[in-house]
Amino acid sequence: MATPIQTPNRARTQTRASSRGTELGEAIVATAFDEFAQRGYHNTAIADIARRLGIGHGTFYRYFENKRDILDHVVSDTVEKISEVLTEQEAPDQATTLEEYREQSDRIGRALQEIFLADQRLIRILMFESTGIDRELTERLTGLLDTAATLTMEYLDSGVDRGFLRADLDTENTARAINGMILAGAIHGLNAPEIVDSFPAAVSTLIFGSIAAESR
Repeated sequence: MATPIQTPNRARTQTRASSRGTELGEAIVATAFDEFAQRGYHNTAIADIARRLGIGHGTFYRYFENKRDILDHVVSDTVEKISEVLTEQEAPDQATTLEEYREQSDRIGRALQEIFLADQRLIRILMFESTGIDRELTERLTGLLDTAATLTMEYLDSGVDRGFLRADLDTENTARAINGMILAGAIHGLNAPEIVDSFPAAVSTLIFGSIAAESR
């Protein structure tokens, strides 16, 4: 049987996907975010990004299809980081007592907040500017929040199953509320960085004061 011929567009797409994690690929993302922050997304051209990096347009297109593609890459990367925090770095079964579970939850809260605060341009562009670009990207950002809520809900479900949290806990809506507080902390931290260190502890006190199992 003849081997299917790969179309040039598909080949270019696969090449870009495999190149984004390289040093230059990450430099393009960082530079694009600088330009977006200074000029605004709509006022930034590929030429502005390429000129600042000292590369040609052709080099840019080997990594990204367009500037919109950069935002897709960043959303995907953010989802991966959130998933890692909630499933790999802090697996719920590592905690054997309520105290350990709370300490673990505090670490998760700080890690999630740091994802957005590590680069303040991320929260500004994703939350305040990206939603006005097109409907598809808005849906991707909504999906990002839904993914984070699902992972948080699964973590809370584990706490309920192990007796650390109230048996009647509405884990789905509680997960959304917790993530909303974390996101709000990241947003407030843009203009009030002094709250960043104390905000996760305040959230933890509020949460565990109401959802911890009474017997614990």
